[in-house]
Amino acid sequence: MATEQPQEFLKISNLHAYYGESHILHGVDLTVNHGEVVTLLGRNGAGRTTTIKSIMGLVGRRTGSVLINGQETVDWAPHRIARLGMGYCPEERGIFASLSCEENLLLPPAIAPNGMSLDEIYEMFPNLYERRNSPGTRLSGGEQQMLAVGRILRTGARLLLLDEISEGLAPVIVQALARMIRALRAKGFTIIMVEQNFRFAAPLADRFYVMEHGQIVEGFAASELSNKMTMLHEYLGV
Repeated sequence: MATEQPQEFLKISNLHAYYGESHILHGVDLTVNHGEVVTLLGRNGAGRTTTIKSIMGLVGRRTGSVLINGQETVDWAPHRIARLGMGYCPEERGIFASLSCEENLLLPPAIAPNGMSLDEIYEMFPNLYERRNSPGTRLSGGEQQMLAVGRILRTGARLLLLDEISEGLAPVIVQALARMIRALRAKGFTIIMVEQNFRFAAPLADRFYVMEHGQIVEGFAASELSNKMTMLHEYLGV
């Protein structure tokens, strides 16, 4: 009996991205299938954050192809792209200081049906329930990160773009975020992570792409990880 082929959620082909006159991405090709966790690895400045911003249309100019569920979006505005079920959690988190934790959660509009309820988010992040009436910036760094992720889960997004969510956080919070990634994957979410913390990303991802100078230099499955450590040490110093 033939095995079922994985379904592509995202397919990027020959993607170039520019900020003004600066040419940042130089022909990126990558694929992410439904239900996968894919991690972009690379040193700072390799183009990983620009890649996920380009998926959302948040760069000055982009050329090439960005197919989301078969729909070409390279000329679309970010709000149209988001409505295809995309959720972006930027490194700076974007928590509103003047709003409570719960008001921050309720702020974004639904972009697709079947977003998580407040109760489901509080079940996943008990800390947020305890701090639901606290001003957003009174939360710890880890709680702010949980809030930033929880906020996009409410919108109905099914492909999550997570930029350095473990950076600068205490080990106990990083472990909680790892449990969150596993739980979201079990619920059928598709996730692209930009991660500097290789030890956090390694056990979570189904596949990895390594970036250098705005290009993909290597792509491999989690099952190949042990055979790729020499190459990863060369590119990442891990």
